[in-house]
Amino acid sequence: MAVVEKPTSISGTLRFECNRSLTGTGHEYYRKQAGDVEGDRPCDLVARRLFEVGAAVAVHINSNQITVTLANGHDGHGVLQDIEELFIYYLPGVEPSIP
Repeated sequence: MAVVEKPTSISGTLRFECNRSLTGTGHEYYRKQAGDVEGDRPCDLVARRLFEVGAAVAVHINSNQITVTLANGHDGHGVLQDIEELFIYYLPGVEPSIP
């Protein structure tokens, strides 16, 4: 999945745009303090990953837009890669070789 970081004027907030929809046409909002993220939909997986790595306290996803409220002390480094790498799939026998 290709992910591009978009500018935002809100301090402590990151915004990303993906090349595919994660929620269909709906909105999903996740808060870390609200408990574990349930489900295995693509939007659930993104929120769960960002909470697990300690990057976010809140995640809002609408179609292909992801808005992340950063956890205190997190500068956002690596968040784009965390999202991109979550949806890398290769068919058996076609995995790229890593030198």
